[in-house]
Amino acid sequence: MIYNYLIPILISFILAIFLTPFIKKAALKCNITDIPSEPRKIQSQPTPLLGGLAIYFSFLIALLISWSCGWLNDGIIQTSQILAIILGGLMIVIVGFFDDKYNIRTKSFIGPILAAILAVALGITVTYITNPFMVGTGPYGRSLFYFSGAIGPIFSFFWLLGMIYTTKFLDGLDGLVSGIGAIGALILFIVSLFWDVPQSGTSILALILAGSCLGFLRYNWHPAKIFLGESGSVFIGFMLGVLSIISGAKIATALLIMGIPILDVAWVILRRIFKEHKSPFAADAKHLHFRLLQVGFSHRGAVLFLYLLTIIFGTSSLFLQSTYKVIALFILIIVMFALAIYLVVKYKKT
Repeated sequence: MIYNYLIPILISFILAIFLTPFIKKAALKCNITDIPSEPRKIQSQPTPLLGGLAIYFSFLIALLISWSCGWLNDGIIQTSQILAIILGGLMIVIVGFFDDKYNIRTKSFIGPILAAILAVALGITVTYITNPFMVGTGPYGRSLFYFSGAIGPIFSFFWLLGMIYTTKFLDGLDGLVSGIGAIGALILFIVSLFWDVPQSGTSILALILAGSCLGFLRYNWHPAKIFLGESGSVFIGFMLGVLSIISGAKIATALLIMGIPILDVAWVILRRIFKEHKSPFAADAKHLHFRLLQVGFSHRGAVLFLYLLTIIFGTSSLFLQSTYKVIALFILIIVMFALAIYLVVKYKKT
C-alpha cells in the first residue's frame, strides 16, 4: 500500500530533476531571463525563468501515469475535475510563458482568471464548510453550512484567485514558493488520510505536486539556478487552492498553511491602495520576506524561517478540530502583526 503513495511522488520528483536543466537551457537560449535591474531584484546576475514549465510538465506526466494506472479512480474525484486541473494549469503555463518572454505584466491577470473560471465550470467548487461552533449531524458530527445556487462557485472562484495571487506575490526569495508549495501539498496529503478513502485521488495529486516542487527546489534553492517565473508561482497557488477544495473543503487547513503569506499580501495591497495610492500590483521590497532580509536575516535564513512558520501552523491543522482551528487562525493573525511591528521597528533603528 505504501508503494502506491511512494511511486507518484517519486515519478514527479525525478521528472522535475530531469526536466529542469532542459527548461533552463531553453530559457537561456531564448533569452527569457530575470535581469537584476531593480533594487528588489536581489540576484547578482541574470537568471533564467520558465521554471514553472518544469513543475507543470513533471506534474502533468505523473498525473497522466497515475490516471492511466487507475490511482485517481477513487469514486470521489471526477474526470471533469482532473481535466480542470490539466487545462487550467495549461492556461496558466501558456499565459505565464508569454508574460516571462514579453513582460506583459498588465495582461498577467488573464491566466489566473481563465484558470479559475475553468476550474469552477468543471466542478471544482465548495459545496459546504464545517460550522466550527456547533455540533450537529453532519460528517464528523459537525453541522455544516451548505452553499446554494451561485454562492459556492463564486466563493470557489475568489478562493482560487486568492491562493494564486498569494503565491504570485510571495515569489521573492529563492526556494520560497516552491518549498512552501511542497510543504502545503504534503500537509494536505496527510489531512486526506484522515477523511478520504485509502489511496484517494486527492492524496495522490497532493503527492505529485509535492514531488514536482521538491524536484524543482534542487535548482531553485539559494543561489537559484532558475526561477519559477510567472507560470510557476501561479500554478502552485492554483493547485494548493484546488487541492484544498477537492480534499473536502479544507479551507481552514489551507488558511493555516498559507496564513502568513495571505496576511502579508493583504497588508501590502491595502498599504499600496490606501496609503501610497498606487496599483495593488505594483512591485516593491516591502513584503515580509524582504523585511526579514533588511533586518539582518540571511537569504536562506529568511526562507527557512518562513518554512518553519508554515510547518508550525500547517501541521497544527492535523491535530485540531474545527473550533480550535479558528482559534489557531486568530493566534496566527496575532503572530503576524507582532512580527510585522517588530520588523518595522527594527528596520527603522538600523
